[in-house]
Amino acid sequence: MDHRIADLRKSYERAELDEAAAAERPLHQFEAWLQQAIDAQLPEPNAMTLATVDGEGRPSTRIVLIKGVDERGLTWYSNFNSRKGQELAGNPMAALQFHWVELERVVRIEGRVHKVDDAEADAYFASRPLDSRIGAWASPQSQVISSRAVLVAQAARYAAQFALSPPRPPHWGGFRLVPDRWEFWQGRKSRLHDRLRYRLADGHWLRERLAP
Repeated sequence: MDHRIADLRKSYERAELDEAAAAERPLHQFEAWLQQAIDAQLPEPNAMTLATVDGEGRPSTRIVLIKGVDERGLTWYSNFNSRKGQELAGNPMAALQFHWVELERVVRIEGRVHKVDDAEADAYFASRPLDSRIGAWASPQSQVISSRAVLVAQAARYAAQFALSPPRPPHWGGFRLVPDRWEFWQGRKSRLHDRLRYRLADGHWLRERLAP
C-alpha cells in the first residue's frame, strides 16, 4: 500500500448545519437530508451501514438498503437466519449510518430493533422483482456453501416450484429500528465540523451540539 495514504486531505466546504436551521424533530431533519440526497442523484442514497453485536460482544457491520422511514422507525428487509438476523435476535440494540460523501454528510442512528408484522412484510415481498423473490428462497444467507453453482441450482429449483408466485419465505422479513438517538454531521472547513445530536429523554427530543 502506498504510504502516502496518510497524506490524503479534503476540505469540507459545501454546507453548514446550525441549530436555527435544523428541524425540531430528528425524523424531519433526516427526511429533508434523504430527499436532498435523492434529488442530487447520488448512487444508492438509501444505502446504510447496519452495526450489530453478537453474544460475545463482537461487532459486525454490513450495508443494507432502507425501504421505509416514518414515525415508527427505519425499515429494511433480510433473512432472519443471516448473521445480522441472529445477532439481532440475541441483542436487539443496533446502529445505522448513512454516508452521503458528495454532500459531505453523515447521519448516525441508534435504537432498538424489532421485526415488522407479517402483513407489512408480505406486501413488501410481493412488490419485489421476481428474481429477488426467488433469491430469498435460494440463498441460505451467511452460511458456508461449496460454490456459486449451489445458488444457481437452488434458484432453478424454486423457480420451477413457485413459477411466477413465490410466497414470502418464513425465514425472511422486515426489521425496524426505533431510534432513541440521532446524530447529523455536516463537514466544515478546518475540521470544525457541525454535529447535532438528538436524544430521547422522557418522551421528548433534546437537541445538542457536539464538538467535532
